[in-house]
Amino acid sequence: MAGTNNKPPRRASIAGQSRSLSDEEGEMIQQMIREEQHSSRALHIPREDLAQEATTRMKPEVARVIAESRVRDVLQLFNRDYLYGQGRFDEYQDGLLLKWGDGYSRKHIWITVENGNLVFETSHFKPCDKPYCTGTHHVLTPDLYKNLDVVNQELADRFRRPVYERSDD
Repeated sequence: MAGTNNKPPRRASIAGQSRSLSDEEGEMIQQMIREEQHSSRALHIPREDLAQEATTRMKPEVARVIAESRVRDVLQLFNRDYLYGQGRFDEYQDGLLLKWGDGYSRKHIWITVENGNLVFETSHFKPCDKPYCTGTHHVLTPDLYKNLDVVNQELADRFRRPVYERSDD
């Protein structure tokens, strides 16, 4: 028959698009999780418990590179939207650390600045296919870390393959 189509009927598309959480929604979910878990874990380390090398202020050069790369902004959105605010940021004079999880499942994304480059600790110990991989770190030069697409991709990779903290047992 002319004009007939033998293909099965097509499903209607889903209207709308995904969206991230607002700050208020993120805070509400964070509070619900903490209440449900009956968690007393603080989302920051008390000053008296900080390691000696930990600070509340990065070196000016480190702060400049972190700001130019926008890595903190991306991590804060990631923490709000995917970790529901359960991650914890720690600043050190040479970098920034995002930790999440408890006990045996503690994971982190560790970012430092060395010689004006943004350095991501990786969970692998052999060079991967990225041209900026040293085997244990991904080193982004200024032209790379100023490209938000590169920073987003690197942070997505670090989230998919975070560094697990070793237990002291």
